[in-house]
Amino acid sequence: DRESDYLNNKDKSLELAKKKVEEFNSVYRFQFNKINNKNQKTKWGSCSSKKNLNFNYKIIHLPENILNYIIVHELCHLGEFNHSQKFWKLVAKAIPDYLDIKKELKTFSF
Repeated sequence: DRESDYLNNKDKSLELAKKKVEEFNSVYRFQFNKINNKNQKTKWGSCSSKKNLNFNYKIIHLPENILNYIIVHELCHLGEFNHSQKFWKLVAKAIPDYLDIKKELKTFSF
């Protein structure tokens, strides 16, 4: 069930998120506070105004290209807290094919 999947994977998922944020933040060098993972029903990730990065623990079940896109997407909100052209330019720096991945992501459900 959902709760046991969360309990079994949350630590592994958090480690993965931290590793990926560190890897991609070498491109951006953004400042952030905490990285959390949550058992969210409708979001893959979020970035709070307090500069906390939150990820759905289910990122652990995603293909790497989609996982990378989600990590970079939230990381870029530290630089642009919106979805402006400037924001997407930031995303493209690390994920040039982000448009294709964005489409692919829509095929994954929670």
